[in-house]
Amino acid sequence: MRVLVTGCAGFIGSKVGEVLTRNHHDVLGVDDLNDAYATRLKEWRLSQLQRMSAFTFCRLDITERKVLRELFHSQRIQAVINLAARAGVRQSLRNPWVYYETNVMGTLNLLELCRELKIEKFVLASTSSLYGDGARPFQEDQPTDRPLSPYAASKKAAETLCYTYHRLFGMDITVLRYFTVYGPAGRPDMSIFRFIRWISEGEPLVVYGDGSQQRDFTYVDDVANGTLLALEPIGYEVVNIGSDRPVSIQHVIALLEKKLGRTARLERHPPHPADVPATWADIGKARRLLGWEPQTTLEGGLHAAVRWYEENRSWASRIALGD
Repeated sequence: MRVLVTGCAGFIGSKVGEVLTRNHHDVLGVDDLNDAYATRLKEWRLSQLQRMSAFTFCRLDITERKVLRELFHSQRIQAVINLAARAGVRQSLRNPWVYYETNVMGTLNLLELCRELKIEKFVLASTSSLYGDGARPFQEDQPTDRPLSPYAASKKAAETLCYTYHRLFGMDITVLRYFTVYGPAGRPDMSIFRFIRWISEGEPLVVYGDGSQQRDFTYVDDVANGTLLALEPIGYEVVNIGSDRPVSIQHVIALLEKKLGRTARLERHPPHPADVPATWADIGKARRLLGWEPQTTLEGGLHAAVRWYEENRSWASRIALGD
């Protein structure tokens, strides 16, 4: 199958491209390599993909409808996995417009081209942020109409567009709500990359709140495998992809201190209003519909993330982390 993967130089997108090629799919990767965070990191991920003969790269922005349409008409695309997104809760408070341009209009452009060219399978990367401060564990059928950030609101809008296109045009669409993805070459604005960097370099480790807040950390390889399985035809479905094992931030810090052999210098800040006290995925639907469940322990995933950082420390230690 020839699969278009948008956001292929992103953290999850690059791993999805790798897993697809290893499972004998042809991958057409699209990314605009924007500067939402360090392009050096995106270029490193892309370089790993370009070693694979079944991978082809095209640099473009999914908000550019005309250019995107030309690409679709020049390729024999059989499925689309939309991982291109502006991500991050706090950043979306500063520039919500770019979040809506990419996450909503970009998704609309892709859906319209799939309709036009009769590409039946579409996978949308969504987020656990939609659940806000809802009842835990989060289940796919619970209300998601009170998002706590423009980022979450933009993903809610994208999900709604997907349902509309399924309902009107019969498109087979799987929406995957990812939970706190981590692993090697992760995003520098996310906690695991930051914690490893701060502890390794002896820099202050910023903690919002008292560290008791919990996250359902999900290893990137497990996420990619779940995304591959989502290519199967199942109609319109929303599916959680998480570990189903929430742990506290302070526990993660303790594990990293042990692995790195250093003590974190904690710098405490008040809780952020857009953050929730805990996330927790109910993954019963993923098991039932996709035959998926996570295979990587938190300890194993953190070990891999630490190893990657140490192997790439010469440049990874200088990457801007953002706010």
